[in-house]
Amino acid sequence: MITAVALAGYAVLVGAALPPLLARANWAHRAPTVAVLAWQGLMVTFVVATALAVYHLALTEEHVHDGLVGLLTACGLATGAPAGDAPPNLGDALVLAAPVTVLLLPAGWLVRCAWRAQRVRRRQLDMLALVGEPSSEYGATIVDHGVPAVYCLPGRCSRVVVTRGALDVLSDAQLRAVLEHEQAHIKGRHHLPRVLVDAFSRAFRGLPLGRHAKEQTFLLLEMIADDRALRHHSRDALASAMYEVAAGRAPGAALGAGGSGVLIRLRRVLSPQPRPHRAAWLGVVAATIAAPLLPLLVACGP
Repeated sequence: MITAVALAGYAVLVGAALPPLLARANWAHRAPTVAVLAWQGLMVTFVVATALAVYHLALTEEHVHDGLVGLLTACGLATGAPAGDAPPNLGDALVLAAPVTVLLLPAGWLVRCAWRAQRVRRRQLDMLALVGEPSSEYGATIVDHGVPAVYCLPGRCSRVVVTRGALDVLSDAQLRAVLEHEQAHIKGRHHLPRVLVDAFSRAFRGLPLGRHAKEQTFLLLEMIADDRALRHHSRDALASAMYEVAAGRAPGAALGAGGSGVLIRLRRVLSPQPRPHRAAWLGVVAATIAAPLLPLLVACGP
Protein backbone atom coordinates (compact mmCIF):
# COMPACT_ATOMS: atom_id res chain seq x y z
CA MET A 1 0.00 0.00 0.00
CA ILE A 2 2.88 2.37 0.75
CA THR A 3 4.23 1.82 -2.75
CA ALA A 4 0.82 2.51 -4.28
CA VAL A 5 0.47 5.76 -2.34
CA ALA A 6 3.97 6.86 -3.31
CA LEU A 7 3.30 6.14 -7.00
CA ALA A 8 -0.08 7.86 -6.90
CA GLY A 9 1.49 10.92 -5.28
CA TYR A 10 4.17 10.96 -7.96
CA ALA A 11 1.49 10.78 -10.67
CA VAL A 12 -0.39 13.70 -9.07
CA LEU A 13 2.82 15.71 -8.86
CA VAL A 14 3.59 15.11 -12.54
CA GLY A 15 0.00 15.44 -13.78
CA ALA A 16 -1.20 18.43 -11.75
CA ALA A 17 1.54 20.27 -9.84
CA LEU A 18 4.45 20.47 -12.31
CA PRO A 19 2.62 21.47 -15.55
CA PRO A 20 1.71 25.04 -14.46
CA LEU A 21 5.29 25.58 -13.30
CA LEU A 22 6.77 24.34 -16.56
CA ALA A 23 4.27 26.41 -18.57
CA ARG A 24 5.53 29.56 -16.80
CA ALA A 25 9.23 28.65 -16.93
CA ASN A 26 11.28 31.41 -18.58
CA TRP A 27 13.84 29.02 -20.02
CA ALA A 28 11.26 27.07 -22.08
CA HIS A 29 10.89 29.78 -24.76
CA ARG A 30 14.66 30.15 -24.93
CA ALA A 31 15.16 26.40 -25.53
CA PRO A 32 11.93 25.24 -27.19
CA THR A 33 13.30 21.90 -28.40
CA VAL A 34 14.33 20.90 -24.88
CA ALA A 35 10.98 22.14 -23.55
CA VAL A 36 9.05 19.93 -26.02
CA LEU A 37 11.14 16.97 -24.83
CA ALA A 38 10.32 17.88 -21.22
CA TRP A 39 6.57 17.93 -21.90
CA GLN A 40 6.71 14.55 -23.59
CA GLY A 41 8.78 13.20 -20.71
CA LEU A 42 6.09 14.33 -18.26
CA MET A 43 3.40 12.59 -20.29
CA VAL A 44 5.33 9.30 -20.37
CA THR A 45 6.06 9.61 -16.66
CA PHE A 46 2.39 10.18 -15.80
CA VAL A 47 1.27 7.12 -17.76
CA VAL A 48 3.95 4.89 -16.23
CA ALA A 49 3.36 6.10 -12.67
CA THR A 50 -0.43 5.85 -12.97
CA ALA A 51 -0.31 2.34 -14.44
CA LEU A 52 2.01 1.13 -11.68
CA ALA A 53 -0.05 2.82 -8.97
CA VAL A 54 -3.22 1.14 -10.25
CA TYR A 55 -1.41 -2.18 -10.35
CA HIS A 56 -0.21 -1.90 -6.74
CA LEU A 57 -3.67 -0.89 -5.56
CA ALA A 58 -5.06 -4.08 -7.11
CA LEU A 59 -2.13 -6.22 -6.00
CA THR A 60 -3.01 -9.41 -4.19
CA GLU A 61 -1.15 -10.57 -1.11
CA GLU A 62 0.36 -13.57 -2.87
CA HIS A 63 2.32 -11.27 -5.19
CA VAL A 64 3.07 -8.36 -2.90
CA HIS A 65 6.47 -9.66 -1.87
CA ASP A 66 7.66 -9.90 -5.45
CA GLY A 67 6.30 -6.60 -6.77
CA LEU A 68 5.61 -6.18 -10.47
CA VAL A 69 8.01 -8.95 -11.47
CA GLY A 70 6.09 -11.36 -9.28
CA LEU A 71 2.80 -10.67 -10.98
CA LEU A 72 4.28 -10.91 -14.46
CA THR A 73 5.84 -14.23 -13.53
CA ALA A 74 2.57 -15.52 -12.11
CA CYS A 75 0.74 -14.48 -15.26
CA GLY A 76 3.24 -16.26 -17.48
CA LEU A 77 4.69 -13.03 -18.88
CA ALA A 78 8.10 -13.43 -17.27
CA THR A 79 10.40 -16.38 -16.74
CA GLY A 80 11.64 -17.73 -13.50
CA ALA A 81 8.44 -19.10 -11.97
CA PRO A 82 9.13 -22.05 -9.69
CA ALA A 83 8.13 -25.44 -10.96
CA GLY A 84 4.77 -26.63 -9.82
CA ASP A 85 3.29 -23.16 -9.39
CA ALA A 86 -0.40 -22.91 -10.14
CA PRO A 87 -1.29 -21.54 -13.57
CA PRO A 88 -2.48 -17.93 -13.76
CA ASN A 89 -6.09 -17.55 -12.64
CA LEU A 90 -8.80 -14.99 -13.36
CA GLY A 91 -7.73 -12.81 -10.44
CA ASP A 92 -4.22 -12.51 -11.82
CA ALA A 93 -5.60 -11.53 -15.22
CA LEU A 94 -7.88 -8.87 -13.70
CA VAL A 95 -5.04 -7.41 -11.66
CA LEU A 96 -2.92 -7.17 -14.79
CA ALA A 97 -5.82 -5.79 -16.86
CA ALA A 98 -6.11 -2.64 -14.72
CA PRO A 99 -2.65 -1.16 -15.47
CA VAL A 100 -2.81 -2.42 -19.07
CA THR A 101 -6.00 -0.39 -19.52
CA VAL A 102 -4.16 2.73 -18.37
CA LEU A 103 -1.51 2.05 -21.02
CA LEU A 104 -3.99 1.22 -23.78
CA LEU A 105 -6.12 4.32 -23.23
CA PRO A 106 -3.61 6.86 -24.60
CA ALA A 107 -2.40 4.32 -27.17
CA GLY A 108 -5.93 3.94 -28.50
CA TRP A 109 -6.41 7.69 -28.70
CA LEU A 110 -3.06 8.00 -30.46
CA VAL A 111 -4.19 5.61 -33.19
CA ARG A 112 -7.50 7.42 -33.51
CA CYS A 113 -5.96 10.91 -33.64
CA ALA A 114 -3.32 9.82 -36.15
CA TRP A 115 -5.95 8.25 -38.38
CA ARG A 116 -8.17 11.33 -38.15
CA ALA A 117 -5.30 13.70 -38.96
CA GLN A 118 -4.28 11.55 -41.92
CA ARG A 119 -7.84 11.56 -43.24
CA VAL A 120 -8.11 15.35 -42.93
CA ARG A 121 -4.76 15.85 -44.69
CA ARG A 122 -5.82 13.53 -47.50
CA ARG A 123 -9.04 15.52 -47.95
CA GLN A 124 -7.08 18.78 -48.03
CA LEU A 125 -4.64 17.37 -50.59
CA ASP A 126 -7.53 16.28 -52.81
CA MET A 127 -8.98 19.78 -52.59
CA LEU A 128 -5.64 21.39 -53.40
CA ALA A 129 -5.38 19.21 -56.49
CA LEU A 130 -8.60 20.84 -57.71
CA VAL A 131 -8.20 24.49 -56.68
CA GLY A 132 -4.45 24.91 -56.11
CA GLU A 133 -1.84 26.09 -58.57
CA PRO A 134 1.67 24.67 -58.10
CA SER A 135 4.45 27.26 -58.07
CA SER A 136 7.96 26.03 -58.82
CA GLU A 137 9.34 29.46 -57.94
CA TYR A 138 8.25 29.20 -54.31
CA GLY A 139 7.99 25.42 -53.98
CA ALA A 140 4.41 25.87 -52.80
CA THR A 141 0.79 25.61 -53.91
CA ILE A 142 -1.02 28.89 -54.56
CA VAL A 143 -4.68 29.14 -53.58
CA ASP A 144 -6.95 31.93 -54.81
CA HIS A 145 -8.09 33.30 -51.44
CA GLY A 146 -8.06 36.91 -50.27
CA VAL A 147 -7.06 36.35 -46.62
CA PRO A 148 -3.27 36.31 -46.18
CA ALA A 149 -2.29 32.84 -44.97
CA VAL A 150 0.68 30.51 -45.26
CA TYR A 151 0.53 26.96 -43.92
CA CYS A 152 1.77 23.46 -44.59
CA LEU A 153 0.25 20.01 -44.79
CA PRO A 154 2.89 17.68 -43.27
CA GLY A 155 3.28 14.00 -43.84
CA ARG A 156 4.41 11.79 -46.70
CA CYS A 157 2.80 14.00 -49.39
CA SER A 158 3.64 17.33 -47.77
CA ARG A 159 2.59 20.66 -49.25
CA VAL A 160 3.19 24.31 -48.44
CA VAL A 161 0.18 26.47 -49.25
CA VAL A 162 0.18 30.22 -49.89
CA THR A 163 -2.93 32.27 -50.55
CA ARG A 164 -3.15 35.06 -53.13
CA GLY A 165 -3.81 37.43 -50.25
CA ALA A 166 -0.41 36.55 -48.78
CA LEU A 167 1.31 37.12 -52.13
CA ASP A 168 -0.30 40.56 -52.34
CA VAL A 169 0.89 41.79 -48.93
CA LEU A 170 4.25 40.03 -48.43
CA SER A 171 7.51 41.18 -49.92
CA ASP A 172 9.84 38.61 -51.42
CA ALA A 173 12.02 38.59 -48.29
CA GLN A 174 8.99 38.17 -46.04
CA LEU A 175 7.59 35.38 -48.17
CA ARG A 176 10.89 33.53 -48.24
CA ALA A 177 11.16 33.75 -44.45
CA VAL A 178 7.69 32.40 -43.81
CA LEU A 179 8.18 29.64 -46.39
CA GLU A 180 11.33 28.59 -44.53
CA HIS A 181 9.22 28.49 -41.37
CA GLU A 182 6.79 26.06 -42.97
CA GLN A 183 9.58 23.91 -44.42
CA ALA A 184 10.97 23.62 -40.89
CA HIS A 185 7.66 22.09 -39.79
CA ILE A 186 7.81 19.54 -42.59
CA LYS A 187 11.47 18.62 -42.18
CA GLY A 188 11.16 18.44 -38.40
CA ARG A 189 8.03 16.23 -38.61
CA HIS A 190 6.31 18.53 -36.15
CA HIS A 191 2.95 16.92 -36.80
CA LEU A 192 4.07 13.86 -34.83
CA PRO A 193 4.47 15.52 -31.39
CA ARG A 194 1.25 17.44 -32.10
CA VAL A 195 -0.61 14.15 -32.56
CA LEU A 196 0.98 12.76 -29.39
CA VAL A 197 -0.11 15.63 -27.16
CA ASP A 198 -3.54 15.75 -28.78
CA ALA A 199 -4.06 12.05 -28.04
CA PHE A 200 -2.82 12.45 -24.46
CA SER A 201 -5.09 15.43 -23.77
CA ARG A 202 -8.09 13.48 -25.08
CA ALA A 203 -7.21 10.34 -23.14
CA PHE A 204 -6.92 12.26 -19.86
CA ARG A 205 -9.49 15.02 -20.22
CA GLY A 206 -9.42 17.60 -17.46
CA LEU A 207 -5.87 16.75 -16.43
CA PRO A 208 -3.73 19.91 -16.18
CA LEU A 209 -0.82 18.12 -17.81
CA GLY A 210 -2.91 17.33 -20.90
CA ARG A 211 -4.13 20.90 -21.28
CA HIS A 212 -0.80 22.60 -20.69
CA ALA A 213 1.17 20.07 -22.73
CA LYS A 214 -1.05 20.60 -25.77
CA GLU A 215 -1.03 24.40 -25.58
CA GLN A 216 2.68 24.69 -24.90
CA THR A 217 3.80 22.05 -27.39
CA PHE A 218 1.87 23.70 -30.22
CA LEU A 219 3.46 27.06 -29.33
CA LEU A 220 6.96 25.64 -28.84
CA LEU A 221 6.89 23.89 -32.21
CA GLU A 222 6.13 27.23 -33.85
CA MET A 223 9.09 28.73 -32.01
CA ILE A 224 11.33 25.92 -33.24
CA ALA A 225 10.23 26.68 -36.81
CA ASP A 226 10.84 30.39 -36.19
CA ASP A 227 14.40 29.64 -35.08
CA ARG A 228 14.98 27.57 -38.21
CA ALA A 229 13.78 30.44 -40.41
CA LEU A 230 16.01 32.92 -38.57
CA ARG A 231 19.10 30.95 -39.62
CA HIS A 232 18.74 32.31 -43.16
CA HIS A 233 16.44 35.34 -42.85
CA SER A 234 16.36 38.55 -40.84
CA ARG A 235 14.26 39.03 -37.74
CA ASP A 236 12.46 41.98 -39.31
CA ALA A 237 11.47 39.95 -42.37
CA LEU A 238 10.11 37.06 -40.32
CA ALA A 239 8.36 39.25 -37.75
CA SER A 240 6.66 41.43 -40.36
CA ALA A 241 5.57 38.34 -42.30
CA MET A 242 4.11 36.81 -39.13
CA TYR A 243 2.20 40.04 -38.50
CA GLU A 244 0.74 40.06 -42.03
CA VAL A 245 -0.48 36.45 -41.90
CA ALA A 246 -1.52 36.48 -38.22
CA ALA A 247 -5.21 36.47 -39.11
CA GLY A 248 -4.86 33.54 -41.50
CA ARG A 249 -6.28 30.30 -40.16
CA ALA A 250 -4.81 26.97 -41.19
CA PRO A 251 -7.24 24.10 -41.81
CA GLY A 252 -7.34 21.06 -39.57
CA ALA A 253 -4.17 18.92 -39.45
CA ALA A 254 -2.16 21.79 -40.99
CA LEU A 255 0.52 23.92 -39.35
CA GLY A 256 0.30 27.65 -40.04
CA ALA A 257 2.57 30.61 -39.51
CA GLY A 258 -0.31 32.66 -38.11
CA GLY A 259 -2.99 31.81 -35.57
CA SER A 260 -2.81 31.85 -31.78
CA GLY A 261 0.47 32.64 -30.05
CA VAL A 262 1.64 35.08 -32.71
CA LEU A 263 2.06 37.95 -30.23
CA ILE A 264 4.25 35.81 -27.95
CA ARG A 265 6.33 34.68 -30.91
CA LEU A 266 6.65 38.23 -32.28
CA ARG A 267 7.99 39.44 -28.94
CA ARG A 268 10.42 36.54 -28.88
CA VAL A 269 11.66 37.16 -32.44
CA LEU A 270 12.09 40.89 -31.98
CA SER A 271 13.55 40.70 -28.46
CA PRO A 272 15.84 37.66 -28.48
CA GLN A 273 16.99 36.25 -25.17
CA PRO A 274 20.19 34.24 -24.58
CA ARG A 275 19.80 30.50 -24.64
CA PRO A 276 20.11 28.63 -21.33
CA HIS A 277 23.58 27.53 -20.31
CA ARG A 278 24.52 24.12 -21.65
CA ALA A 279 24.63 22.65 -18.16
CA ALA A 280 21.06 23.85 -17.56
CA TRP A 281 19.49 22.23 -20.60
CA LEU A 282 21.56 19.08 -20.12
CA GLY A 283 20.12 18.91 -16.63
CA VAL A 284 16.60 19.22 -18.02
CA VAL A 285 17.28 16.42 -20.52
CA ALA A 286 18.70 14.19 -17.77
CA ALA A 287 15.69 14.86 -15.54
CA THR A 288 13.32 14.13 -18.43
CA ILE A 289 14.96 10.75 -18.99
CA ALA A 290 15.11 9.90 -15.30
CA ALA A 291 11.53 10.91 -14.46
CA PRO A 292 9.77 7.85 -15.99
CA LEU A 293 12.46 5.52 -14.64
CA LEU A 294 11.88 6.47 -11.00
CA PRO A 295 8.43 4.83 -10.67
CA LEU A 296 9.83 1.71 -12.35
CA LEU A 297 12.57 1.50 -9.74
CA VAL A 298 10.03 1.96 -6.96
CA ALA A 299 7.57 -0.60 -8.31
CA CYS A 300 9.95 -3.27 -9.57
CA GLY A 301 12.17 -3.38 -6.55
CA PRO A 302 11.94 -6.29 -4.10
